[in-house]
Amino acid sequence: MDELIEKEIERTVAALKAGKTILYPTDTIWGVGCDATNSKACDRVFEAKKRPANKSLIILVDSPERLKDYVADVPAIAYDLIKHATTPLSIIYAESKNLAKNVSADKSVCIRVVNNEFCQEVIRRLGKPITSTSANLSGQPSALTFNDISEELKQAVDYTVQLFHDDISKPKSSTIIKLNDDNTFEIIRQ
Repeated sequence: MDELIEKEIERTVAALKAGKTILYPTDTIWGVGCDATNSKACDRVFEAKKRPANKSLIILVDSPERLKDYVADVPAIAYDLIKHATTPLSIIYAESKNLAKNVSADKSVCIRVVNNEFCQEVIRRLGKPITSTSANLSGQPSALTFNDISEELKQAVDYTVQLFHDDISKPKSSTIIKLNDDNTFEIIRQ
């Protein structure tokens, strides 16, 4: 692994372990995140974004195997959907476990198995999932590149990842689906 990337992973993990909020690149758009098991850090994500507390946060994990650690019951169809997804896919599960209570407005949880080496390594080394919410103030358009992120939000987080600022590709948010009890699903956002 590149030395610059290695050092940035170490700094990001240290910030997360200290309960700090981060501004970071994901496999979709730039996100604001924290340790998804730390309720105080999650509160700070809501504060930084000026986001209502009754909105839920997406959770990122590094592999499908980790789902069982944070979802009360992972339907078999979830693994098939993840395996065959050709674009980033966030899935809403009926009930979470082992996460901060304030990541969700109800018992459900939205989780994405992230497909980004930087994020995967940060999550793996942290040993916990991280939250991911778009890098914009609540009600504003999502920032597609680092340069689109407001200065106010950049100042509101504790740590900004110092990589990929010049990436000008135009990514998009993940598709979100909700799994139903009968193994069917509905598309919430495409």
